[in-house]
Amino acid sequence: MLIPALSTSTSNRSPTIVRTSFASSVAPSGVPKSALIAFNFRQGKLGFHGTLQPLAHPKAFSAWLRTLYRHHWHVYSKPPFGGAEQALRYLGHYTHRVAISNHRLVSLVDDQVTFRWRDRAHHNEPKLMTLSLDEFLRRFLLHLLPRGFVRIRHFGFLGNRRRATLLPLCFQLLSPIPQPHIEPAASASEQPSPLCRCPKCGGTMVIIQTLTAAQILLRSPPSFLRAA
Repeated sequence: MLIPALSTSTSNRSPTIVRTSFASSVAPSGVPKSALIAFNFRQGKLGFHGTLQPLAHPKAFSAWLRTLYRHHWHVYSKPPFGGAEQALRYLGHYTHRVAISNHRLVSLVDDQVTFRWRDRAHHNEPKLMTLSLDEFLRRFLLHLLPRGFVRIRHFGFLGNRRRATLLPLCFQLLSPIPQPHIEPAASASEQPSPLCRCPKCGGTMVIIQTLTAAQILLRSPPSFLRAA
């Protein structure tokens, strides 16, 4: 769990950032979403198999649910080894991608889907796998989140309730104070001479090419001597 945090100080009559962090140590989470679990149980959306079959009875399920309130739940978390940037880069590969990209799909023939995959047990060797269309769609839909769940839940100054107020304040405190740009005054020696000014518009002329005396003679038009 990555929780962006921001601490400010107003001791100097102006807010300043004194601490920022992107990961918490141990964050209390309180009681789990037992109301949502109970609602799904009443709707018949929960399945109990194996040793959990006795919980299918309403009384047994209610007794088990009451035991959850007796615990003070915590979510254990610790700072990432490579820093917050590495954790965000790692999670970004999973939060902004689909289950399978288009370039891995090879063919669809007779309701059979063939796609590429890498066998990690054999040094990431690329292989082809063919599944029926129904099985391929079943595996693909396993990556879709149920209703009410989101991949990214924002906390801190990125939370939906106070983001419009706190986010502009963060940009204001993190941005450096712009220094006024003062153009240096040109000295008398840097002023262009009257010979470099255009006689028509008065602007400064730019030297395009410098010619020597020999080059000027070569480029000058030929002189015609009158015959005596």
